[in-house]
Amino acid sequence: MSEQHQQGQRRVTGSYWVETAPGPRRPALTRDLDVDVAVIGAGMAGLSTAYELTRAGLGVAVLEARRVAAGVTGHTTAKLTALHTLIYDRLRRTRDAQAARLYARSQSEAIEHALELVDELGIDCEWETRSAYTYVRDADRADELRAEAEAAREAGLPAKFVTETGLPFPVAGAVRVADQAQFHPRKYLLALTADLVARGGQVYEDTVVRGLTEGEPCRVTTAGGATVRARHVVVATHYPIFDRALLFARLSPRRELVVAGPVDAALDPGGMYITPEEDTRSVRTAPYGEDGRRLLVVTGEHFTPGTGDTRARFDKLAGWAREHFPGVNLDHAWATQDIDPTDTVPMVGPMHAGARNTYVATGFGGWGLSGGMMAGRLLAALVTGRDCPWQELYDPRRMRTAVREAPTFLKNQAEVARHFVGDRLRPAPPVEAVPPGEGAVVRSGADRVAVYRDEEGGVHALSARCTHLGCLVAFNSAERAWECPCHGSRFDIDGSVLQGPATRPLERREL
Repeated sequence: MSEQHQQGQRRVTGSYWVETAPGPRRPALTRDLDVDVAVIGAGMAGLSTAYELTRAGLGVAVLEARRVAAGVTGHTTAKLTALHTLIYDRLRRTRDAQAARLYARSQSEAIEHALELVDELGIDCEWETRSAYTYVRDADRADELRAEAEAAREAGLPAKFVTETGLPFPVAGAVRVADQAQFHPRKYLLALTADLVARGGQVYEDTVVRGLTEGEPCRVTTAGGATVRARHVVVATHYPIFDRALLFARLSPRRELVVAGPVDAALDPGGMYITPEEDTRSVRTAPYGEDGRRLLVVTGEHFTPGTGDTRARFDKLAGWAREHFPGVNLDHAWATQDIDPTDTVPMVGPMHAGARNTYVATGFGGWGLSGGMMAGRLLAALVTGRDCPWQELYDPRRMRTAVREAPTFLKNQAEVARHFVGDRLRPAPPVEAVPPGEGAVVRSGADRVAVYRDEEGGVHALSARCTHLGCLVAFNSAERAWECPCHGSRFDIDGSVLQGPATRPLERREL
């Protein structure tokens, strides 16, 4: 085995944000509840919604399957900006200039509101003001950036087209938006959770939701047997665990890798950067220790969960970081998962056409921190009966964009069908071919079995059928997890759910 491959094996260490802000444990729900609002999911969108509603005087219960702010929110690069790569020119072309203005205003006001809470509550979350950049190195793409800068300015952002940045390499062009922010997402949300509980809100961890019955009241049932009766229910689980408006067909999962480590302050590029080139590269730094160094955070190498060689992708991303930031010690690495909507805009609002008391927040496309903050304010307005200027923009029931969505919609469904059928036709190795520390889907009689062999040679066998909609899982060797390529569900080697939309573990199998 090569040294590089060995480094790839060791590289996945876990999120820096989770490690440096562990937070207190919250109890699991073990009894029935009656509340005004049940919020399913304790990431940025769910906690922001719960917090706004609690401050409005409603009784709120947050139900989280694992730990507060430890899922997607705890694994981001933690940038707070209204500059979302190349969205404004696309919005201007596919919708209209008003949609672009509403998008910019909703995201910007959400970030401003978060800063107000940081000041009001005295939250020490390493909040820093930075400029955000979308850049390209290919001169043939510079005109895209000029168009984006113009569209972002028209939308109300202080955007400029520039050719000079703080990056350690030349760029062909970049869109720059000043006075954006970055922070420690876990420290922010743990403080928000503490204040929410102090105000009478309830937060439960290790509480898996299995059922939702709509009505007056709605009924939410958990794997532990508890029932929550609520006048309103918000599903903020990133990828919705319930699909009552064909949302699954309009969403696609995307996994990205992150490497991070301390770097000399002289190498700090002094901003937050992202490019659509090179399979995405996102760069920022954060405070690190008391010796003047900075934490370099580099993200990229996006891929569909359950596909390709994740170790090789980690090696490639780490190589890029070391090439451009010599001397960096990449002592942290993790992965995050994003959900892309077919028409670029997140889906926040009523869950389906007939919904009266159920709401959803999903499809943030890699911008779930500012998007989640926006969703909290929008959903709080809808639940309390207030109008919001951008509720139509984000409405999951929107149909005006259906024709424009069609090519992406059909591509997503073709990809799901390809995995659902094609993965079952693929040749499967024998159990004996699975080496220690690896996993593979093997054939056992007429069934497909997900087999992981531990370092001592012991075999752990599970059903290979994802418990969400039945696609076959695949093994991610870098993270030692089973992943579904259809909708992004992820499972531990013991079959337990790491990430939804699946809510039930993979069944154990005997070989």
